[in-house]
Amino acid sequence: MKKSNDELINECRQIAEKYYKDGKYLCSEAVLSAVNKVLECGMPEEYIRLTSGFPVGMGGGGCSCGALTGGQCAIGLVYGRKKPGGSNKKIMKLSKELHDKFREQYGSACCRVLIKDYKFGSKQHKERCTKVTGDIAQLVMQIILNNQSLISKVLSK
Repeated sequence: MKKSNDELINECRQIAEKYYKDGKYLCSEAVLSAVNKVLECGMPEEYIRLTSGFPVGMGGGGCSCGALTGGQCAIGLVYGRKKPGGSNKKIMKLSKELHDKFREQYGSACCRVLIKDYKFGSKQHKERCTKVTGDIAQLVMQIILNNQSLISKVLSK
């Protein structure tokens, strides 16, 4: 039985939050892995390591939110260019949409701003980042599924 978009979105959110909360993956890794799993993109699990340096704002630098950068990778997994020099209009539009929606929701895309009220490593910090990770997974899935007329072409290649 085919799952509805809402079921896919909820499943992805739950998986991403569980991966983060259980310590299997950090934020960026959890988002990319959950999207890959739910959409059955076929990316080998060991490739998740490509996002391992993104958490805590680019390896602890406090800049771009790791969950957000993982979300950008997930959108790229589905809609990224398939060959050098190919059109990137679609991925650029969708990446900006994710960024703008995230900033609208949280007021910033900067990790240090998002977690400034939490002691790093505390229970509250982990809860905050689990929620942000789930929110990003949900946003990414909404963006991907809102453009699903392309998805079968992309995933079938």
